[in-house]
Amino acid sequence: MGRAGAVIREGWASALSQPVASAITVLVLVGMVLTVMLTTGRTVGAEQRVLGTIDDAGTRAIQVRAEGDAGLTAEVLDRIARIEGIEWAAAFSAATDATNTAVPDGRRVPSRLAYGTDLERIGVPGAPALSGTAAYASPRALDQLGLPDVAGSVTTTAGIDYAVVGRVATPEFLSGLEPLLIVPQAEANSAAPVTLMVVIAQRPDLVTPVSAAVLSVLAVDDPAKISVQTSEALAQLRTLVQSQLETFSRGLVLVMLAATAVFVSVILYGLVMMRRKDFGRRRALGASRGLIIALLLTQTTVLAAIGIAVGLTASVIALLATRDPLPGFGFTAGLTLLALFSAVLAALLPAVIASRREPIRELRVP
Repeated sequence: MGRAGAVIREGWASALSQPVASAITVLVLVGMVLTVMLTTGRTVGAEQRVLGTIDDAGTRAIQVRAEGDAGLTAEVLDRIARIEGIEWAAAFSAATDATNTAVPDGRRVPSRLAYGTDLERIGVPGAPALSGTAAYASPRALDQLGLPDVAGSVTTTAGIDYAVVGRVATPEFLSGLEPLLIVPQAEANSAAPVTLMVVIAQRPDLVTPVSAAVLSVLAVDDPAKISVQTSEALAQLRTLVQSQLETFSRGLVLVMLAATAVFVSVILYGLVMMRRKDFGRRRALGASRGLIIALLLTQTTVLAAIGIAVGLTASVIALLATRDPLPGFGFTAGLTLLALFSAVLAALLPAVIASRREPIRELRVP
């Protein structure tokens, strides 16, 4: 540790003794980081925003619709729970019109029995009050029922009353059910008939295999009365957009890293030529070739770290000032490591050249 500390101190002292070369090295790194962050970084941030928007549109949604006599029951939820790659699933009964109990002739809203173990995703409590007899409605349904304060009850055309006790937030993949009025059931996986099952895959690329797996365990009486709607087209679009953006981003980063490595290598080679007498003295006094290489690599690492830190700080400030999305921790950390690695790698050849200088020959140079 003591020897390593001495090398670091000596490397820092060497950097300070060559202020012009050190400043140019730092500026090169600052320029590289700024350029990458304000171009590729901005693109990556926009990519994440675009992909997030596409995901919000339901790239992972699978809807299985069944006619009333198809034989599909809520028990299917128990079977698909064994399928890997599913993030969320729920089943819904056929719609039954309901009206505000206090206004029998009021506007009708379709009500559905809801089955699932994770209805909290749409706003239903984990242990809903009055399970099976309480209804939850979306803001649109509450408005049409005349219950903006979530206080009252609804009556279905079958004569069943449900107390409206809460709101639900309708996600994009259930927007087709609006106005949404659901009655959570105590038995999440019962033998009750359902006409709609919604499955959300964990990733867009899993939509197709998950769809096939779900279809294989439906166990319905008449498969001809089953239809499946997936967002496979959106999933393919997402993959295409991500591939194109990533290709552009990688190409620009590689070009910038290569250019930075060349600049650093040229600067350090010039530094080696200017300090060849100094390296000759060190070698004459017993410094090993490894020590010379370590000094130059340490000096480069310190300068690169300073340049990267300054560049990142300046680029983050610039992105925030222009209200552009930040690229995220993964991209920033990767850029930091790549920039540092490329700078140190570029310094390796000049360092090796410096270590191979013959002491007697260099000391004779006027």
